[in-house]
Amino acid sequence: MTTLTTRENLTLLAFSLLYTVNIAISNVSLEMVSVSFHQIMRSTSPLFTILIYRSWYSRSYATATYISLLPIIFGAALTTYGDYYFTPLGFFLTLLGVILAAFKTVATNRLMTGNLKLHALELLFRMSPLAAVQSLIFGLFAGEVSGFLKWVAEGNLPSSYRTALAGNGLLAFLLNVASLHTNKLAGALTMSICANLKQCLTVLLGIILFDTKIGVVSGYGMIMTLVGAAVYSKVELEIKTKEAAKPVKLPDEGSEPLNPLAVESEQPGR
Repeated sequence: MTTLTTRENLTLLAFSLLYTVNIAISNVSLEMVSVSFHQIMRSTSPLFTILIYRSWYSRSYATATYISLLPIIFGAALTTYGDYYFTPLGFFLTLLGVILAAFKTVATNRLMTGNLKLHALELLFRMSPLAAVQSLIFGLFAGEVSGFLKWVAEGNLPSSYRTALAGNGLLAFLLNVASLHTNKLAGALTMSICANLKQCLTVLLGIILFDTKIGVVSGYGMIMTLVGAAVYSKVELEIKTKEAAKPVKLPDEGSEPLNPLAVESEQPGR
């Protein structure tokens, strides 16, 4: 386990609050908008991820990367094409949820690749209890805990349901571990793109497992998203290959060796 300072522990507390608030806002907004509209708004998450990186970290991206994002975003939107409905408050909460999701993805990456460099399992170990307590408090105020206890007291939680809940919890744990590892290795933007790709795969699994019928527009959207994801992967691979092939600049012959621990001193008049 990494020894953390008080400030770093407060950072993790704020991070867990971000997770909890993001989930809560997303769930509340679903009661005010249609699922199709919610998914379309979610598909814009890569744009907000880029805005965060450009604003806070001054990171730039290749033109080809921006172009490859267009079919991914529009394709994911077409995949979930359907009846659109939203209230003004629902639109605001959905948009806020998308922005918070982008911040969450970026913050996750920074906690594992920045100064802390936490392992995925350690990050889960430290954050999960905090998020669980926060969710419980939210459930108490929202009346969900009392409603659940009443539902259980009425005998509505048989062993099959308990087994399903335990299995769902295990799958959620494995998903979080895989998601955190992928975020650390591939980056926040790639994670946002994978979320769009997940929408297409969800529809595809519905077709295979439940014989779900989709329209022509949704079919074109799936193809567009898959093609966009392939182009994005190719662009990013070429960029990383070029960066890895750049020669390392060595110090000139006769110059003093570089001291990585040396700190440049402030000189007069500078």
